[in-house]
Amino acid sequence: MAFAGAQVILTADDFGRSPEINAAVIQAHRAGMLTGASLMVTGDACAEAVALARSTPTLAVGLHLVISAGRPALDPSHVPHLVAADGCFPDDPLRLGLRYALDCAAQRELAAEIAAQFARFAATGLPLSHVDGHQHLHVHPTVFSLLLPLARHYGAQGVRVPRDDLRLALRHNRRGAVAKIGWALGLGLVSGWCAARARASGLRVAHRVYGVFQSGQMTEDYVLQALRQLSVPSVEFYFHPSLTRSGEALGPNPDDLATLLSPALRRAFAGQGLRPATYATLAVHESAAAGSIR
Repeated sequence: MAFAGAQVILTADDFGRSPEINAAVIQAHRAGMLTGASLMVTGDACAEAVALARSTPTLAVGLHLVISAGRPALDPSHVPHLVAADGCFPDDPLRLGLRYALDCAAQRELAAEIAAQFARFAATGLPLSHVDGHQHLHVHPTVFSLLLPLARHYGAQGVRVPRDDLRLALRHNRRGAVAKIGWALGLGLVSGWCAARARASGLRVAHRVYGVFQSGQMTEDYVLQALRQLSVPSVEFYFHPSLTRSGEALGPNPDDLATLLSPALRRAFAGQGLRPATYATLAVHESAAAGSIR
């Protein structure tokens, strides 16, 4: 039985990466259950995504911080300790994580790059709903400490802390079990610290986040299973919808879009008394609850 009145955020990552992803995000919001999207401000189709978001003000848009497997906002010559020879961040979260933790020159460049991505989001004129990160590197302790004051400065309502349900994921699909356990251990080491720091900074955090272990495979069956067993008052599900298949194992893909458009998903919300939410409405809800307790 789902937690009565639970608030459920449904977010699409990689908004601005390609026109196919942009179109899927807007379709999933207008015709489906999607409530928010996370914008890659250095994505190839960022300008189009911003225009679509401006014409769809009910879509809550946050910053999808890219400090791995993507282009920097700053000129590559300004972040030589962060990028590879092609001018892009390497697709190697473990090696980058060690560099961000140990290399002082890299940390200085990282601070400037993160600030540049926040400033580029602010230049769009869109309200900043939330902050999350590509490949979850935003919860790296060095990165998280840098982004928190910027998130508050630019008016973010919340931040994603990826605390997924490993047991549900393994019951649903045991493929990649070793990798899933590795993700659970790694994120488990930092998630509690991040959640406490975020809340102390006035940012909202969902009690659980689904998507880490099923990235690119957020099927209708899996999402419905997760909804049926909710035991916390707020959760976020994140997806990688697209009109076309990218060929990447973790998405984006049309299957995630199909889940967001599923009539069964809409029926589950109605039947279980669940409320579609954004980080902004979480803030309103939690502030009201705190006021009533006092």
